[in-house]
Amino acid sequence: MKRVANTYWTDDRLRAQRVASRALPNLTPARELSREIIGTRTEVRRRGGLIPSWVIFCMIILATAFLCGAATMRTRAEMRNATTQYQEMNNEVLNLRDGNAALEMEVRRLRTDTRAIESAARTRLNMVRANEIVVPVE
Repeated sequence: MKRVANTYWTDDRLRAQRVASRALPNLTPARELSREIIGTRTEVRRRGGLIPSWVIFCMIILATAFLCGAATMRTRAEMRNATTQYQEMNNEVLNLRDGNAALEMEVRRLRTDTRAIESAARTRLNMVRANEIVVPVE
């Protein structure tokens, strides 16, 4: 409330301030200042721009190196996946070959060996000879 009612303080303060008796020094505009620092457009073009050419060259080399690195990493990851897939398929093929070899051996035995034929008929087909008596046990 006192702040609103006391307006004399700000008036006295403004009166006590001095007005600048001398003029401010001439400040050069920003455009002229930048010309002094950087140079004119023709000077900038002659120098090859604001950024030196070796900086641009290094940036291009670094970008190329990073792109090559990224491509190499991606290719290696794909190669690892393909290698594991190949090994899994190779193991599956070996297991199937072993199974086929066992089946071929069993077929050969059933075609040539009479005892193998008889045991297969008894176990798989539940067959018995004519002179045998079957007694079920439960």
